[in-house]
Amino acid sequence: MRKKEVRWSLIAFAIAAISIVAVVSQARNLSFDGFMDFLANSDPIWLILSFACMACFIAFEALGLCRILHAFGYRVRFRTGCLYAASDIYFSAITPSASGGQPASAFFMVGDGISGAVSTVALLLNLIMYTISIMIVGVFAILENPIRFLQFGVISKVLIVIGYIVLGTLTASFLLLFHKAGAMHSLCDGVLTFMEKLHLIRKVEKKRAKLKKVMDDYTACAAMVSGQRKMLIQVFFFNFFQRVFQISVPAIVFLATGGTLKGAADVWSIQSFVTIGSSCLPIPGAMGVSDYLLLDGLGGIVSDEFAIRLELVSRSISFYSCVLISAAMVLFGYIRRKNRVGEDDAD
Repeated sequence: MRKKEVRWSLIAFAIAAISIVAVVSQARNLSFDGFMDFLANSDPIWLILSFACMACFIAFEALGLCRILHAFGYRVRFRTGCLYAASDIYFSAITPSASGGQPASAFFMVGDGISGAVSTVALLLNLIMYTISIMIVGVFAILENPIRFLQFGVISKVLIVIGYIVLGTLTASFLLLFHKAGAMHSLCDGVLTFMEKLHLIRKVEKKRAKLKKVMDDYTACAAMVSGQRKMLIQVFFFNFFQRVFQISVPAIVFLATGGTLKGAADVWSIQSFVTIGSSCLPIPGAMGVSDYLLLDGLGGIVSDEFAIRLELVSRSISFYSCVLISAAMVLFGYIRRKNRVGEDDAD
């Protein structure tokens, strides 16, 4: 692992520790024994199901990537797809704006003999479906339970609204790129020119070159998947269910504590809004932001003490456990491939 990745891992660990301490500090009566009692009194079947949902988050991304690569003629096993997904999940969680996930996943793909162009297209297409899936879940949440949105605090509402705007803009941009790439390029170039005249940005030519590369990548993506409607639909549903399983973790933990189905539905809606709101800030893994939003939302249906326990358990399962498992998978896959290359060199 390069020094850059090590540095971001340490920063992410520090942010995670600060987030947990901040959450725990809000509970006056929270103790280790009380927290363990909370777990001991929870239904183990529901808790196991919540871990299964976390595992499905990794598995469904793997299925989506495998399906895309199969469409381009690469027969990738599910186990290998899990490595690609785990590298994306882990490095996305420790880098701002999830910027490290795709390069890390592409590293393993190219190492397995998949061309750089196909790797780029596969990851871009998966990102597009991932973003659209979050937006659809968010639209469903606001239609299904708008009252829960109104019960968030002012700061949370602002973050959630900004999240909707960001995701909506990204979704519209992706769709426009597929159908009107030239118009999208001209629009973005015009924005750069306008910002340059206002002296809001520098080195505009460098940014134009980066914009051109991004546009070329998306144009290649659109060309390569042209006519692959069945594959696109399947990949969308893989990404959609990936989000649904992750969002379901807090609701299932709520059921594990004896909560009602109606209450679990409310928790699910709250977590959907949390997912939207936490997407608007470039913080690794949305740590701190997700915790704040979830506690704010849960405060409208349960006591503060219960909300903190529920938040700590569900976040530990859906995020921290997922990241740790993904990190272990990446490390194992990296060592395995390094040993394999060493054996080939010896031969």
